[in-house]
Amino acid sequence: MAWKWLLENVAGETVEIGSAPEFSTKSDAETWIGETWRDLADADVMQASLFEDDHLVYGPMSFESE
Repeated sequence: MAWKWLLENVAGETVEIGSAPEFSTKSDAETWIGETWRDLADADVMQASLFEDDHLVYGPMSFESE
């Protein structure tokens, strides 16, 4: 099983950040997004969805603050 994030801009287009990491656990994936979301937002990522292999687990979740 591989856990990965789909990163999108405000228009819903995929944002490539180089080699997007894959994770062996959901916890590792969630830790990574928690540690990097500000940098991702600076790179025009506005939302992220978490996938386990090809199955959507949750998302999209917005990086915008209210």
